[in-house]
Amino acid sequence: MTEIAHPDSVERFRAALKEHGAEGDVVRLDDNAHTAQAAAEGLGITRGQIANSLVFLADGEPVLVMSSGGHRVDTDKVSAAFGGKKITKANADDVRAATGYVIGGVSPVGLSTELPTLVDNDLAQYDTIWSAGGHPAYVYQTTFSELVRMTGGTPADIGE
Repeated sequence: MTEIAHPDSVERFRAALKEHGAEGDVVRLDDNAHTAQAAAEGLGITRGQIANSLVFLADGEPVLVMSSGGHRVDTDKVSAAFGGKKITKANADDVRAATGYVIGGVSPVGLSTELPTLVDNDLAQYDTIWSAGGHPAYVYQTTFSELVRMTGGTPADIGE
């Protein structure tokens, strides 16, 4: 049996999970999961169970928003949660610099820099949720409480 080599970014994420005492494992999907819809279809779950890792800039500084894939993020609510800072979308270079991951593979932990984090309260309604696992083809099963604990994030209502 041949061992499949995983991208370095997935191994970094796995190490971070272990460091945080996480319970689950990283799973490789047959197809990349660049969108919440694609990931949900690959896992056979609802789109709302996908915890999107979105990077925004708050007054120019990167922040992480773990959002349910079931709705869009309301940037006015994100702004309010970050004390009224101006919220703008981060570009691919900003995302890579702030997290060490590519868009579509940004995991909630194992980031290259610690980021202030919000975790969408909408995710709390699900027994299990899935986040990116360091690469667009890898995902990780977790719970809302574990996600909040691992990220040190603040639960918030951020959906439109």
